[in-house]
Amino acid sequence: MHCLVTGATGYLGGRLVPRLLAAGHRVTCLVRDPRKLRDVPWAGQVEVVRGDVLDRASLDAAMVDVDVVHYLVHSLSDPDFVDADRRAAENTARAAADAGVGRIVYLGGLHPPGVALSPHLASRKEVGDVFLRGPVPAVVLQAAVVIGSGSASFEMLRYLAERLPVMVTPRWVRNRVQPIAVRDVLRYLVDAVGLPAEVNRTFDIGGPDVLTYLDMMLRYAEVAGLRRRRVLPVPVLTPRLSAHWVNLVTPVPRSIAAPLIESLVHEVVCREHDVETCLPGENTGYDQAVALALTRIRDADVETRWSGASVPGAPADPLPTDPDWSGGSSYVDVRERRTAASPERLWQVVEGIGGEHGWYSFPLAWAVRGWLDRLVGGVGLRRGRRDPRRLHVGEALDFWRVEELDRGRLLRLRAEMRVPGLAWLELRVAAAEGGGSTYRQRAVFVPRGLAGHVYWWLVWPFHGVVFGGMARNIACEAELTSEFRKS
Repeated sequence: MHCLVTGATGYLGGRLVPRLLAAGHRVTCLVRDPRKLRDVPWAGQVEVVRGDVLDRASLDAAMVDVDVVHYLVHSLSDPDFVDADRRAAENTARAAADAGVGRIVYLGGLHPPGVALSPHLASRKEVGDVFLRGPVPAVVLQAAVVIGSGSASFEMLRYLAERLPVMVTPRWVRNRVQPIAVRDVLRYLVDAVGLPAEVNRTFDIGGPDVLTYLDMMLRYAEVAGLRRRRVLPVPVLTPRLSAHWVNLVTPVPRSIAAPLIESLVHEVVCREHDVETCLPGENTGYDQAVALALTRIRDADVETRWSGASVPGAPADPLPTDPDWSGGSSYVDVRERRTAASPERLWQVVEGIGGEHGWYSFPLAWAVRGWLDRLVGGVGLRRGRRDPRRLHVGEALDFWRVEELDRGRLLRLRAEMRVPGLAWLELRVAAAEGGGSTYRQRAVFVPRGLAGHVYWWLVWPFHGVVFGGMARNIACEAELTSEFRKS
């Protein structure tokens, strides 16, 4: 099948494309800015068409020879998103009919019947209705909260759970929700391509767990290894006030948080389960979905984040097209130095780091950090290193562990000292234009709970001395030993 994906630079679209490719489908992506797909691993396997679902001419050009349209476009950031989404859906439905497309697949929002819906949910329902009334058979999948790193609903939940050891909760957090893992949503979107041509209907989709939003936050904290959150219920925190609160304590933009919170005043639970017969498969439980998302978040905060992203089986990986506020909190300290030493000599210094050679900056600070780690039951600096010159993946290096080693270019260390979070130290060597070499040092810290954020800001004033001195002295050491050898 030839599939057209609209919204390929968005959260679900960017994860759907490689799964369609893996299933053997040909894929075209309609995007407003093709540059946003430049760094995705599958960029060379798809046709990219510049266009907009509000521009009928660009839709016509993109739909040539297309069998299935995956419609994954929403305009939440547009102040008049209801009108924009309606016009975009009508454009797409007419263009698909004129092009002879055989199927439209759309992901809408799960909603209760017979009640006044929030503008967000009402708009999602209206878009689905536009497709169902049109001449092209449509499958409208209706989901509640999608669990995966990068999903706006999940990011909002994650930041609230991680940053608030004490939660002030309005009444709506006790409404029931049926969340679904992103990998299951993607499976339904791919499998819907093979449904019989006469199928033109909605399907409610959800995971096996029905929870309140409060349950979801508390269970997130448990899976993430956070201390149990304290809950203070209040009767007066309206969705509008809640949106202001979310905007204050999380990086999720208010333009996105507000319509999502307004939708949470409704209970969103599957009313029918026909999809289990038409598109059978075992769905992921909530706790496992959260654990998968957290694993991907932690793995992705090192620079090889795109090496395993966007392949089937890893839909929770971050993508270059994800917004800056997604993926959880992380702090980064980057230092770079140019040196006259050759890349080979600079690498010798890098690979010889730690143990008897030390860490090339403020030895007392490193020693104190090791003593403190021992006091709280950590490994401290006592482990040293096995070989003074060569390292191997998996071996201990003081209170670090060698996680990745690309000899001559990259050394990545994972911290094993006791810290309220996860930490990496990445050291890179590259040849410099015109001779010499460049040393690049990158420290990454992913905090766990409020204690993790406090820890980072307490040690931050020392980074200039410790990390800055480390980068400077490693470059100087490489130059000095080079000069010594020449003499």
